[in-house]
Amino acid sequence: MTAMDTAAGDTVTDGSSGAPQRLSDERGRRSWRTWPPALPPAARPFLAPLVLYGVTKLVGLAVFASLLEYAGDYKEKNPRFGGGAHWWDVLATWDGWWYLQVAEHGYSPSLVRLDSEGLFTVQQNSVAFFPLYPSLIRMVSEVTGLGLYGSGILVSVVFSFVAAAGIYAVISLIAGARAGTIAAGLWAVAPGAGVEWAVYSESLFVAIAAWACYAVMTKRWVAAGLLAFIAGLNRPTSAVLIGAVGLAALVVLARPATRREHGVRGPVYAMIVAPLGLLVYIAWVGYSIGEPTAYFTLQREGWAHFFDYGAHTLDVLLNLAVGRGDYPFAFYTPDLLSLLLVLALPFLIALMLRDRPPLVLVAYTLATVITVLGTQQMFGNTMRYLLPAFPLLLAPAAALSRLKLPSLAVFFTTTALASGWYAHYVLFELGVP
Repeated sequence: MTAMDTAAGDTVTDGSSGAPQRLSDERGRRSWRTWPPALPPAARPFLAPLVLYGVTKLVGLAVFASLLEYAGDYKEKNPRFGGGAHWWDVLATWDGWWYLQVAEHGYSPSLVRLDSEGLFTVQQNSVAFFPLYPSLIRMVSEVTGLGLYGSGILVSVVFSFVAAAGIYAVISLIAGARAGTIAAGLWAVAPGAGVEWAVYSESLFVAIAAWACYAVMTKRWVAAGLLAFIAGLNRPTSAVLIGAVGLAALVVLARPATRREHGVRGPVYAMIVAPLGLLVYIAWVGYSIGEPTAYFTLQREGWAHFFDYGAHTLDVLLNLAVGRGDYPFAFYTPDLLSLLLVLALPFLIALMLRDRPPLVLVAYTLATVITVLGTQQMFGNTMRYLLPAFPLLLAPAAALSRLKLPSLAVFFTTTALASGWYAHYVLFELGVP
């Protein structure tokens, strides 16, 4: 036996005194002191997409702040409507003001008729804003001691990263990890992305929706049903997610092969539980006010939001085509940006379908697009309303994933800088988000 063989044998058998064993014990005793701590294996794939998302958002937010200070207009505006003493106050205006009111005071359901014959015949009321997001704001404020504004921003920022991770998880299952990472970055610079780090509920909703779709794609039906249930307490547009989860479950149950693969209990559970959150809240509003359809009356007559089968969208498109603004809620710059997005939708949808995504993603995306374009609302907000349609990022992310790192760096640097204007400033200061 050679000296090397003897040494090797000693290393293995003499664990009580050998140097390798002592080093292993030392590493075990000191591992908790190391910084930065090692990520769990399951979390490591999410590092790149979350870093890309966070850096891109920070750049856009910095440009937004610079534009606000350069223009200075926000200082002269009402703190409820795009104004404030500091640039960051703008992030809690418009809908953000309503969410903070709910977080501070709760609800006072009522349906007060106005002496008016215009678009608004009912006084606006806070029950139009679903309870999950303001409840989280209040809870975080109570636990951390932060004010309601800081808690609202914290909730949005944290869930924006959860949403980016969910988008990565969904897209990477279809097109690979590189495309998933790019999709997370694209969501940071998407039109309307300015509300992701504001006192708005979009980040929370997209986080729930992305992971609900992922749960369906990975056959976790109980999780999918619960997430859709929670989404129903966050936004009325959760109906599209609830419908997509329910449809996917129904198709599974209708086919003997998939029924054997997925089982019956999970899909049935998802179908039953998914709509309960939305239905319970709408029923509560109706019961509290004394009219079963009070929520829909408030949306239609208090906010002029109702499904009109696309009549308003067509009217806006015709007006913009001939350079006019003869339609409700006309805001020239955000309307033009939303017009460009609407024109790109058929192309984005066709490319998405070409990749044959799972049914839950197709149903969720198409229902989102139909709901947005078929509803009378502020057309300039179309880019915000389409922000939850993250599966549309599938084809662009897959195409960009073929680029080399320097080209991607140029792309994301350019779009991050530009997003400070088109995704932030235009939304909050040149329109009504």
